[in-house]
Amino acid sequence: MTVLLALHALLVLTFTTRILLRDDLSPPGRLAWFIVLNIFPYLGSATYFMFGEIDIGNRAHKRHEEIFAEIRSKATEFMGVPTNSSELIKRIYRPAFQYASSINGFHPLGGNTAELMADGDSTLTRMVADIDAASDHVHVLYYIWLTDKTGTAVTEALIRAAQRGVTCRVMADGLGSRALIKSSLWKGMQAAGVQVAVALPFNNLIRTIVTSRFDLRNHRKITVIDARITYCGSRNSADPEFLVKKKYGPWIDIMLRFEGPVVAQNQLLFASDWMQATGQSLDVIPLQAEAIAGGFPAQVMGVGPTERRGATPQLFSNLFACAEQKITLTTPYFVPDATVVEALCAAAHRGVMVTLVYPRKNDSWIVAAASRSYYHRLLDAGCVIYEHRDGLLHSKTLTIDDKVSLIGSSNLDLRSFDLNYENNILLQDKSITLAIAERQQHYINHSDKIELLAVLAWRYYRRIWNNIIATIGPIL
Repeated sequence: MTVLLALHALLVLTFTTRILLRDDLSPPGRLAWFIVLNIFPYLGSATYFMFGEIDIGNRAHKRHEEIFAEIRSKATEFMGVPTNSSELIKRIYRPAFQYASSINGFHPLGGNTAELMADGDSTLTRMVADIDAASDHVHVLYYIWLTDKTGTAVTEALIRAAQRGVTCRVMADGLGSRALIKSSLWKGMQAAGVQVAVALPFNNLIRTIVTSRFDLRNHRKITVIDARITYCGSRNSADPEFLVKKKYGPWIDIMLRFEGPVVAQNQLLFASDWMQATGQSLDVIPLQAEAIAGGFPAQVMGVGPTERRGATPQLFSNLFACAEQKITLTTPYFVPDATVVEALCAAAHRGVMVTLVYPRKNDSWIVAAASRSYYHRLLDAGCVIYEHRDGLLHSKTLTIDDKVSLIGSSNLDLRSFDLNYENNILLQDKSITLAIAERQQHYINHSDKIELLAVLAWRYYRRIWNNIIATIGPIL
């Protein structure tokens, strides 16, 4: 018994000391781990060993630094220059664009256009048509790529392109697209000459668990065609019915089709992942940038476990701080850190109209509970909250003052903040922002407004449950 108690104490002390030695862990995160380790010492220790630290490994970090050094040396003209913000962006929004530039080194470039896709079917039709019209190359990367109608249609379009001599490079996440990677569609692409790579594969699961984390994923959704067209938004290569989680369907997404210099930046972000997965040089990736007369300024922002910690919540907080009149945000997963919550409340307190739209029925009960723990505080500050009724609202959109938009793959949760590779495009344009705002209003029209009195009337056990989940939110 004495030996067991000594081992128990040593186990808890070892992990407690490790947590106390970490300078990168926030006080709430540290406290959450202390709670878990003390209540569930053995399970908590095992969980911390597998999920406690965000480290993709020294080899991956070193390769990431080498890749971006090569990109900066060979593709500076496509990344833009620091003076772009002062020349292209209105003064009130410059701090946010400048902050975004500090993440990857991508600066605003003018001369871009965008088209908001009407729905999932039109997105698929347009994307397949663009792939069928490709003359040089097609680059595709998805977190989730299913073998359903959408996934099959995109795969078949890539096969057709490769068969007529177009260079096709395809990446899929090792976890999110595992069914496709094992399927005949994947083998069919390889047979047709499509170059394929797996992002964050499970080649050696034990080594991954020991040296890193297996839940660090590539959550990006990137399509680039002939260095002239790129798609950016929340949609994976999957039907809206999303059969793997059909009881939450339809999944409601948003996609934009871009042309202009921002395409080259998205191409470089794809290239960084391709180079990481294959070991190839940037020289294999075609680059060009053609500004369109009258186009708007935009820039790519990519984050992930090889970038600095806190980049995404700090970007959102900068954007919220720039708002003069209104902020409208839609996200399926809202588990923010203190930086984001404080920035939203501060914006509402100074008179900005802050509107937040979440799905009423979430595919993650943990996220749903944690999200609702913030309702009281947000509503009390003057924010307006809606819960979307019809399916799972998966769109990740932010519009500010009907002038600035952020669209892409990032959620407002700790996975997007720290664990996932994400891609987004930040832009300044009244026309496209109004189009996105109109889509946001469509979501609101199919939502229920959450009133403060209703939240205050929640039963005590519901409030306790939500707050318990939120307390351990930093480690979820």
